[in-house]
Amino acid sequence: MDHPHIPEARVSSRWRERLQHYWQLVRGDKPVGWMLLLWPTWWGLWAAAEGVPPWWPLVVFSLGVWLTRAAGCVVNDYADRWLDASVKRTRDRPAATGAVSGREALLLFAVLMLAAFALVLTLNRLTILLSVVGVLLAASYPYLKRHTYLPQVYLGMAFGWGIIMAFAAIRGQVPALAWLLYVANIFWTTAYDTWYAMVDRDDDIRMGAKSTAILFGELDLLAIGVLYGGMFAALGLAGRNAGWGWPYWVALAVAGLLVAWQFVIARGRGREECFRAFRLSHWVGLVMFAGIALHYAL
Repeated sequence: MDHPHIPEARVSSRWRERLQHYWQLVRGDKPVGWMLLLWPTWWGLWAAAEGVPPWWPLVVFSLGVWLTRAAGCVVNDYADRWLDASVKRTRDRPAATGAVSGREALLLFAVLMLAAFALVLTLNRLTILLSVVGVLLAASYPYLKRHTYLPQVYLGMAFGWGIIMAFAAIRGQVPALAWLLYVANIFWTTAYDTWYAMVDRDDDIRMGAKSTAILFGELDLLAIGVLYGGMFAALGLAGRNAGWGWPYWVALAVAGLLVAWQFVIARGRGREECFRAFRLSHWVGLVMFAGIALHYAL
């Protein structure tokens, strides 16, 4: 007996499988990275608007965060195909296994970035111009680990650019407060992404990749502590200059406790422990956002 619907079922199954690979490629199943990009962007939006921002910039930046983070993951996996297949944590990624081709990855990256850029085009001219810098940061970041030990610093520059764009979109200029929050985010991102890099340190050394975790070596915990110190100093200065009240300072204290707990978790430098410390990081960003938002709400 003939089964005319079997070919259609196979096509449908094949498409579901492809979409699943694309979803994995953009890290749709791992929202932590999206939140690490969202919270600093919301710091900037709320600080620039001195309260709840206008609804359209909020929509543009919130969707833009997801799109650019997804695009960043795609281009990162494209650039790291040579490395990911030899690293325990990343060897099953679609680009590393060949489930998604290099051409498909580049096409997906282009679609995501064009969608994000289309959203930005609805904002003012300064924000549009600044978005070009954001695209360059996102596209070039993955290649730094071949040539420098500081890709984590560059990631901080890329992840914090939403702060600069948020002020441009809301105020039409980028004041000193925006740059203080940007510097704080660079310190913070470098610190938490060093926890992340410590997970892969042995594999990266073997494959010739570079990171702050390798650069810091046995002084890694001390260096991360210094980075967090820089973050808290910049956030403290931002809060003082902006005149933020007690909710912000309580949030800063709670963030300090969360960071201290990260050190307790990862003090042995084990892979799983360092990854747990990294995953806690988005709570630091959330708490700081709550402090800023509550200051203006109250």
